[in-house]
Amino acid sequence: MAGESTTIARPYAEAVFNRAKETDTLGPWSETLEFLAAVVGEPTMAGVITDPKFDRSSLTDLLIEIGGDRFNEEGKNLVKVLIENGRLTLAGDIAKLYEQLKAESQRIQHVHVTSAYALEPTQETQIADALKAKLGYDITITSEENAELIGGIHIRAGDMVIDGSVSGQLQQLANELGI
Repeated sequence: MAGESTTIARPYAEAVFNRAKETDTLGPWSETLEFLAAVVGEPTMAGVITDPKFDRSSLTDLLIEIGGDRFNEEGKNLVKVLIENGRLTLAGDIAKLYEQLKAESQRIQHVHVTSAYALEPTQETQIADALKAKLGYDITITSEENAELIGGIHIRAGDMVIDGSVSGQLQQLANELGI
């Protein structure tokens, strides 16, 4: 996420998150925001959104029609507010920030592990247990294989990165040597 768009998207994500907590609708709002982000991110729709000939009222009607029953009244209101404020293109950032707030509130940390070789379920469990002890969150892991790491693992948990890969260590050594 770009820094500036994240800063602009944050108040929207926080407002939706706070409303979702008040109304006990964290899950439904995840679905609404994910859907809105997918629609806004679709190339044809992205062109329509940025087309100055397409007025805001028509854009609002179009999006609400596309959403159909996926948008409750509050979802429709969010669409209207984003369009009125020229912030509809931030839907993806808003959805990501919302999911981060939701995960933090539920004390869950989503962790992405990249390893040179496929991880066994027991290895994923060991990593999750170690991170839970360190971070104090329940951990959900998604993992992928990337042979370019040569060996070891690369872990991303929110803003925290643990690079225990051979390629990462070689890069660090090269940086220290000024290569």
